[in-house]
Amino acid sequence: MLARIKSIALKEIRQLKRDSRMLYVLFGFPLLLLVLFGYAINFDVKNIKLAIFDQDRSDISREFYNSLNATEYFEIVRFIESDSEIKTILDKKKAQAVIVIPHDFSTKLYSAGEEPKIQFLVDGVDGNTATIIYNYFNAATASLNVKLQSEILAKNGKKFSPPIALENIFWFNPELKTENFLVPGLIAMILIITAVISVALSLVREKERGTIEQINVSSINTFELLLGKSIPFIVIAMIDAVIILIAGFILFGIVIKGSIILLFISTLIFIAASISLGIFVSVVSDSQQIAFTLATFLSLLPAMLLSGFVFPIEGMPTIIQIITNITPAKFFIVVLRGIVLKGVGLYAFWEQLLYLTIYGTVFLGLATIIRNKKAVE
Repeated sequence: MLARIKSIALKEIRQLKRDSRMLYVLFGFPLLLLVLFGYAINFDVKNIKLAIFDQDRSDISREFYNSLNATEYFEIVRFIESDSEIKTILDKKKAQAVIVIPHDFSTKLYSAGEEPKIQFLVDGVDGNTATIIYNYFNAATASLNVKLQSEILAKNGKKFSPPIALENIFWFNPELKTENFLVPGLIAMILIITAVISVALSLVREKERGTIEQINVSSINTFELLLGKSIPFIVIAMIDAVIILIAGFILFGIVIKGSIILLFISTLIFIAASISLGIFVSVVSDSQQIAFTLATFLSLLPAMLLSGFVFPIEGMPTIIQIITNITPAKFFIVVLRGIVLKGVGLYAFWEQLLYLTIYGTVFLGLATIIRNKKAVE
């Protein structure tokens, strides 16, 4: 049996060597995806274009908006002279937000019983970005309030002490970099696309060339055929995983905080589960065109939309959360982020590895049953 499996694997390797374009796709495409997605997708909201309508023109109003401009989050791009300019600026996207400081701002600020107000107008077309901008501005306003209260009390010989002192500590990703969150998910997406599509096309190619009939009448059984065909692509996918991790470190500074051995074993289980899905696709497909379309539909779209790669699964409706189980990337992303970002051990994600094992077994079993049934027919 081992000799037959080895022969099939060597045959597949020879075919890959002859197909230089396929080799470029298998090794170059993952790196290209990493660069494109790693730099293109960014949830960090910085350099927000800010327009100022300062009717007060006081030292305190200038101090306020200059403090915003001094951060990496806001950039003052324009000063407004009249109300009529505000709508035009927001309509033409010359600014993402406008600060309106009324003419009596400083007067009310230092008057007892008065409540000074600042108006903050935000372009709300992109709701997520608008919410983040709103939170930034709230934080800046709160900081100004604390500063002014401290100054007023200091003039009266008192010291300002807030009743609750809030100290923020961000674990695992202290700089809150988007890349640290996305790259592990990107690794899972790239690996499942590579494994599913390559294996599916390889097996269906045998059908189109007619060589599958020769294999069916030989002494090779279904298990030996599928394993022999899968081994080269498992090796290629593991090489891709190493390349992506190295590129992630060089380009984005992603460092593996956990066990490399555990990461290797987990990646191997995930690739095996992904290849079982590719085998299933090849069994139910009669042409490479159908196999490619079905493999892309079952690997790329779920891995991008339903795996937690970009959109948190917890925020999805219950029925959609159940549907997310169709992609093994969902489970592997939890493992990747646990090992790479948190440095946790097996205790934190053993259930995910169990799910991957069950997933791979189910699809491999279905593929074997369907293939045997077709061989009999």
